[in-house]
Amino acid sequence: MSENIQITRQGAVQIIRISRPEKKNALTRSMYAAMAGALRSGDADPDIRCHVFLGVPGAFSAGNDLADFLVIATGGEGGSEVWDFLMALASSEKPMVSGADGIAVGIGTTLHLHCDLTFATPRTSFHTPFTDLGLVPEAGSSLIAPALIGRQQAFALLAMGEPFPAQKALELGIIYRVVDEADLETEVLAAAQRIAAKPPQALKIARDLMRAPQSSLLERIQEESAHFRDRLKSDEARTALMTFMSRKK
Repeated sequence: MSENIQITRQGAVQIIRISRPEKKNALTRSMYAAMAGALRSGDADPDIRCHVFLGVPGAFSAGNDLADFLVIATGGEGGSEVWDFLMALASSEKPMVSGADGIAVGIGTTLHLHCDLTFATPRTSFHTPFTDLGLVPEAGSSLIAPALIGRQQAFALLAMGEPFPAQKALELGIIYRVVDEADLETEVLAAAQRIAAKPPQALKIARDLMRAPQSSLLERIQEESAHFRDRLKSDEARTALMTFMSRKK
């Protein structure tokens, strides 16, 4: 497990909190592994009826820790933890609610596309700069986003890397509600408790009927992941990642 992923419970709600504030909640391999494990164990536990994802004030997640990407880009191996998390996220059998405040980059955006309800604060910005790094969309976003918001808005988000402020995300239907920063966690947990109180089998059937066919989603994640790994080892991505890391230093 990872000390940067805090797993707690509030009744029948499992809370998965990303907590690496000094790095704006950038996700490491161990953090992905911890979240995947929490989703799977929560799905297997009949006493848990809803999963919640939260970050820290000002940062849901800055996306993948680019140092991990750079290892692969420069000839190293790894990444199975990310794959395990994406599979757990896409196949989760119980409702998922998320709350985003501030930075939501890469997987910090695409994670919410899998959630049944997402709350965000006015200062939240959803941003997927995949192509700027020589990479491609992930987490099934290339399938989910066009179906959700239309091809042109999806292109702007996923290919152009245009940041979407919370209000625009709300208008497009990417998120459920915009709430004040002070109210975010209260609203998220209240919604999760309402969901957890519903008859679980009826809720599962209703949820499954509204989601994209799981086989199509898992196939798309597999296709995206193959391209993503190839791109990570490309000269284009290696140059972009090294340039970005040097600017950060």
